[in-house]
Amino acid sequence: MKKAIIVASVIALFLSSCNKDKDQPDAYGTFEATEITVSSQANGKIIWLKVEEGQLLDSNSIVGVIDTVDLDLKKSQTREQQNATSSRREDLDAQIAVQEQSKANVMIEKARVERLLKDGAATRKQLDDINASLNLIDKQIASIKSQNSSLNAQVSTYDKQVAQLEKSARDSRIVNPIHGTVLTKYAEPDEITTYGKPVYKIADLSVLELRVYLSGVQLPKIKIGQKVEVRYDKDESTNDKTEGIVSWISQTAEFTPKTIQTKEERVNLVYAVKVRVKNDGQLKIGMPGEIKFILGN
Repeated sequence: MKKAIIVASVIALFLSSCNKDKDQPDAYGTFEATEITVSSQANGKIIWLKVEEGQLLDSNSIVGVIDTVDLDLKKSQTREQQNATSSRREDLDAQIAVQEQSKANVMIEKARVERLLKDGAATRKQLDDINASLNLIDKQIASIKSQNSSLNAQVSTYDKQVAQLEKSARDSRIVNPIHGTVLTKYAEPDEITTYGKPVYKIADLSVLELRVYLSGVQLPKIKIGQKVEVRYDKDESTNDKTEGIVSWISQTAEFTPKTIQTKEERVNLVYAVKVRVKNDGQLKIGMPGEIKFILGN
């Protein structure tokens, strides 16, 4: 009787061990997210910044403003210079009109002298003088038009300068790029910032990626788009489970990171794999996780 009990206990222990081995994860890793560092696109004092760590922000929302008084003054000055240049251009147009009228008057005189010349009542020199006057008027008109073209170019340059200043003013607004959660805040209102200086870091935490490492033997068992079981710590002794989808598989092998455990020796080459997992708020960046291949998938 005792022998039968011992045999039954050994069989139960063996079956339990087999089931435990079957339930072992196929790969380990940590959860991560695509983190975006939002930086300043202007120089100046931060006069308003509505960003706090842990805050959920909408995409394309304005969350801060950098002082734009200097830009407004430069824009106003540029507009005044443009208006002054435009006024000079109008004066030149008036001068051209006067010269055109003078030319029309001389043309009438030329026609009269040509008629008189045919009748012998005028001299050739009179006609030559009139032609010389016409040539002079044409040169004066060409000179004025040349000045006008130069002024047109200046007015166009002022338009471009104003457009640049307006763009700089738009860049003085800190616009949040994605719908996500603020991870880290680097700046505060009233601080002086510069172009490219980080203001805060944000990430979309609604979907995280579990980066795991597979050996070359395991690699044929997985493909992009495949569903896997994802596990993460619920408490000290149990795990929570959810479903994930393989979104990326590295094409090159690397040595196993020291912080990651796999089924093979650490010195073996492994392939990094990313698994996309919907996050209901329980998953955190840097949290350890593991995957189990779903049979028949």
